[in-house]
Amino acid sequence: MQSRHPGAGRAIFSLPVIVAALGYFVDIYDLVLFSIVRVPSLKALGLSGQELIDRGVFLLNMQMAGMLVGGVIWGVLGDRKGRLKIMFASIFLYSVANLLNGMVSSLPSYAALRFLAGVGLAGELGAGITLVAEVLHKSVRGYGTMIVASVGVSGAILANFVAKSFDWRNAFFIGGILGLLLLVTRISVAESGMFRQMADATVPKGNFLSLFTDKGRLERYFHSILIGVPTWFVVGVLITFSPEFAKSLGVTGPVAAGNSVMFCYLGLVFGDLASGLLSQLLASRRKVVLIFLVLTALGIGWYFLVAGVSPALFYAICTFLGFGSGYWAIFVTIAAEQFGTNLRATVATTVPNFVRGMVVPITILFQLCRRELGLESGALVVGSLCMIVALFSLWRLEETFHKDLDYYEEFL
Repeated sequence: MQSRHPGAGRAIFSLPVIVAALGYFVDIYDLVLFSIVRVPSLKALGLSGQELIDRGVFLLNMQMAGMLVGGVIWGVLGDRKGRLKIMFASIFLYSVANLLNGMVSSLPSYAALRFLAGVGLAGELGAGITLVAEVLHKSVRGYGTMIVASVGVSGAILANFVAKSFDWRNAFFIGGILGLLLLVTRISVAESGMFRQMADATVPKGNFLSLFTDKGRLERYFHSILIGVPTWFVVGVLITFSPEFAKSLGVTGPVAAGNSVMFCYLGLVFGDLASGLLSQLLASRRKVVLIFLVLTALGIGWYFLVAGVSPALFYAICTFLGFGSGYWAIFVTIAAEQFGTNLRATVATTVPNFVRGMVVPITILFQLCRRELGLESGALVVGSLCMIVALFSLWRLEETFHKDLDYYEEFL
């Protein structure tokens, strides 16, 4: 294991890390809540049968489209206005959207508010990871981002318990209240020193288009996105539509989407902890991502090859899929470490949201393949494509474990 910077133990559990972790906790709560309450909320709006899938995909895609738009907006502002301002502005927006989601009475208003929530959800993680990566010494920053991700994904577990204990409208209300309460913590958190130093620099800040004007930056950017795609194939397809898959696979009892989400994210919590610790032990980001991509592939195979199992075993498979997909902390850290301070928030915010936004083409492709090949074969084709793309992109990315982040991107 790498030697620690003096005072690193205290820094790992400092207020910026705690606030970023709690912000991501509420972020994940809202992000997965729709998957949990999809069926009861759409039934309350008068939908039934095949509409529960078709309209559910539509609303999920609206949320993810909002995250694509929000990712660019918040990322650029994060490099120009500061990491803290963006982190808390995004929390405020998705908290308000959550409260309004609990009041919807029609599909169009539901869709508009899922888009608005998506815009808000886009900012918190990237800004939080950027802040943590910049305030911690390079020898321990992996621990900080590990804490953010592992605490954050446990928000899905709370979402499932709340959805079971309250009706879907109150579940949205609770998420909104949690977010607004979190804003109180803003008072004591300091901005990143690297960002403050950049205030006097003359370099361009948050230039999103610059990612596309240089071949090297463009390749780093796209490969940073594509290594995370399998995670959202798992969550956006296999877990979100687990009741339909369970029926097709002959699971011996009913499977609830909320339970599948809860068990998947329980696996993600331990996966993020394990991948973060392993990254520090191996002093490598790339090796750990490769290990967890292999675990994800094994989990996908297990999901489809075991037919006629009990709901308990099916949920165990969902947990394993979550564990295998639990390289999210390392994935976002890699993205933050690939770029200079004047472009870091733009990248760290857009990359995870573009990965989340990949749910749109993934689910569209899944729908097309499902009609041609059937539910299971269609999902296997899409999942295999996601794995191939991720492995290729990982091969193309540089190792960033030892990289010093105090530098600027140069634009010609």
